[in-house]
Amino acid sequence: MALTTKLELRQGQQLVMTPQLQQAIRLLQLSNIELMQYVESELERNPLLEPDETSESTPRAESEGAENVKAEPAPAATDESWLDLAKPVADPEGAFDTDYENVYPDAGSSDAGTAQADSGWASVRQRTAGGDDDVNIEAFVANDISLREHLSEQLPLVLKEPAERIIGQYLVDMVDEAGYLPADLSAMCDKLGAPREQVERVLASLQTLDPPGVFARSLAECLALQLKDQNRYDPIIGAFLDNLDLIAAHNFPALRKAVGVEMDELMEIVAELKRLNPKPGLQYGTVQVQPVVPDVVVRAGPDGSWLVELNSETLPRVLVNRTYFTTVSKSGASASDKNYLLECLQTANWLVKSLDQRARTILKVAEEIVRQQDGFFTHGVQCLRPLNLRTVADAISMHESTVSRVTSNKYIATPRGIFELKYFFTSAIASADDGESHSSEAVRHRIRQMIDGETPASVLSDDKIVEKLKTDGIDIARRTVAKYREAMRIPSSVQRRRDKRLSERVARPT
Repeated sequence: MALTTKLELRQGQQLVMTPQLQQAIRLLQLSNIELMQYVESELERNPLLEPDETSESTPRAESEGAENVKAEPAPAATDESWLDLAKPVADPEGAFDTDYENVYPDAGSSDAGTAQADSGWASVRQRTAGGDDDVNIEAFVANDISLREHLSEQLPLVLKEPAERIIGQYLVDMVDEAGYLPADLSAMCDKLGAPREQVERVLASLQTLDPPGVFARSLAECLALQLKDQNRYDPIIGAFLDNLDLIAAHNFPALRKAVGVEMDELMEIVAELKRLNPKPGLQYGTVQVQPVVPDVVVRAGPDGSWLVELNSETLPRVLVNRTYFTTVSKSGASASDKNYLLECLQTANWLVKSLDQRARTILKVAEEIVRQQDGFFTHGVQCLRPLNLRTVADAISMHESTVSRVTSNKYIATPRGIFELKYFFTSAIASADDGESHSSEAVRHRIRQMIDGETPASVLSDDKIVEKLKTDGIDIARRTVAKYREAMRIPSSVQRRRDKRLSERVARPT
């Protein structure tokens, strides 16, 4: 068979990722903070864009929603949190898909100093009373001191020699947020080029600084430093610190055998250790926490329905300055300048359209989520229904990937607190009586309620929890209960029973 060359015409369709389409995808999945930063960069880059300062902001939705928002209480941190073993908690929700498909379905002296300070505050009061918006009261608030700053201020009090101060400052810089040093002291000696004896001498001086327990290289050393500061450290407590693994496992018979004390004294020392601070450095601010600003606000309507509104404070508004474009185009600009202006005009028009379409898409998805999860907003998490991306996407005629991007890094303010939109997407657990399936989040909430209601005499095992859930019409396996319990960082029934008995003994008057 001979090979021949010929021409053929074929007609087909394919999705082309134009720069505008890529921008639309990027805008849709940005959080409100990232969107603000992106719009600000576009305002600096594009001369035809300007902020819309004439439109009136409508903070009514945010203010009214804030009055009704009641955050659900977070799980309380126990005084023995340092006993918990650090375990990575898997996300039971699972990851969302990220297909690039169907992005949008729609188109001197002290007196002088005092006088100067009074004068400064008088000017501030005068400007504030005069209505000057440039006065920022937050600029006069004292800044939170960090752990490194706090330790650096104390450094000259314990170290006098210049060489020791250099070593001390290096160790201060090596302290993490919790107040701990890396365990490998030899590596630090090599880096400094200093003898180990000198570094250890400096470290011993630094370990006397406030707060007690800083510059420790292990949990046992951190607790020992705090006990020494309280003049409570002795060989018996040292034996306890050498067996922290037994305390964490609540293996009190083995612990009593290791330390050689009576059970009453053992319980008192364990209770004293639990009152210590395992991370003393965290009481000083080091990282500024960015508060969550909701993108959507839900509030109860007068007729008992739920009103869904966009938080206008998180929506940047920009305008296209067509007057400037017309003026510059008529001023005899060169061909390259006109092409640049045309490109800027096209980019500006597309940005305005993309921002509007993004807001409409978020509102559309949020309204459907509120409609699907009406029971949650009315009665609480126990009425949360199973929900997936496809259900919402089919209801609003969008693709799953679009819903996935909308629910990522977007938050909704409700009368029950502020939640991420993807919180409402939960897997389904079958019903024991062939009825309506149950949400996995609601089942987890029910498991926590059961465990919170336990007494030392009636601690529930995983099998007992399975039986109780089946009587409530929830068909669930024991391994699933164990997985949910571990995800909520709830210990096993054996350890919970030991904890409750220990709490009873500590609380019992002597």
